[in-house]
Amino acid sequence: MNESTNHQHRRLLLKFLLGSPLLYLTNCSSSETKEKDLKEVIDLLSQPSDAINVFDFEAFAKQKLPPAHFGYMSTGVNGDLTLKANRDAFDKYKLKMRRLAGVSDVDMSVELFGKKWPTPIILSPVGSQRAFHEDGELATARAARSRNHLQILSTVTTYSVEDVAQERGGPVWYQLYPLTDWDGTLDMIHRAEGAGSEVLVLTVDLTGGTDNRETLKRMMKLDTRTCTNCHSDNHYARKPMVAPTKDAEFKTDLNWEYVDKIKNATKMKLVIKGIETAEDAQLCLDHKADGIVVSNHGGRASETGRGTLECLPEILRVVNGRVPVLIDGGFRRGTDIFKALALGATAVCVGRPYIWGLSTFGQAGVEAVLGILTEELSVVMKHAGTSSIKDISSSYLLAEK
Repeated sequence: MNESTNHQHRRLLLKFLLGSPLLYLTNCSSSETKEKDLKEVIDLLSQPSDAINVFDFEAFAKQKLPPAHFGYMSTGVNGDLTLKANRDAFDKYKLKMRRLAGVSDVDMSVELFGKKWPTPIILSPVGSQRAFHEDGELATARAARSRNHLQILSTVTTYSVEDVAQERGGPVWYQLYPLTDWDGTLDMIHRAEGAGSEVLVLTVDLTGGTDNRETLKRMMKLDTRTCTNCHSDNHYARKPMVAPTKDAEFKTDLNWEYVDKIKNATKMKLVIKGIETAEDAQLCLDHKADGIVVSNHGGRASETGRGTLECLPEILRVVNGRVPVLIDGGFRRGTDIFKALALGATAVCVGRPYIWGLSTFGQAGVEAVLGILTEELSVVMKHAGTSSIKDISSSYLLAEK
């Protein structure tokens, strides 16, 4: 057997591994040979359609991005316990599928504040997207426009809300980190309103400040670049939405009176993101919030050890359908999305997966991730015999005792 034939056989084997769980075992190994094999498998992802699931984009992004940038995206806090809990929570629910339901087409549409969306899959706010691709939030907006998904834009955006809305071809929801300077906060709110945003997403889970992000710190030590090469000129900083007051910082002492102040300062609907308990859900209702996002900041806020899916039922019992309840945190599969909808969530927000796609193929990568998740959700809905989102209920779940 000549060298050329050996090489061809090796590539066929690697192509098989791309669709095998062995890929992930390979990724866990420190063997030099297996690391080389992993790189060759990743090399087979020459276009977004080569990916079998969203995890393929994660492997590619890790290979492609500078360590500090990948670390910023992938980190949790402390020992990443809550980050892991977000994923583990899905394993606590099994699915009960129905047969002979005769469902060949499904309607995945949902309605939020009077607007209909074709799927319940929403693009979560993720900051500093030019750290992952030159077009950053603009590429994400184009993908959202192409596939008609709702996009939430982070305060820590690297392109202005005006430019992002233009590329999206319509308004985006605007996520707010308030500043210590009230005038600066108002400036951001008014700019979002001026760009057509109809919903303000107030994030409240970092009120104690940023916790200890150990994974990020470790990966920064692996990065030999000089950080000022890309940050000193605001290339990845938050200049597009920076407030007038130069010394303003993010406000970390938020309280419910401040929520009232925000509510009275805008005509936008107010959604509060970062709620994890029934008690706080009730306070959201008491203070006239228009919606809730059950979120632990992707495991990047406080180290609770609770996955968001575990928090969802108690919040839904309190809300009882009075306002929309969205959820994020660890969603990687269509079955994950189905489980949250079955528990009663209105819609599901995804973050890291579309950033993996953005990192590898820009707009096309984001579109591919959204396409995979949408197709997976469609398949599980057909297996369950649910022809629409409203047909999905807890009767399709079996919870572990």
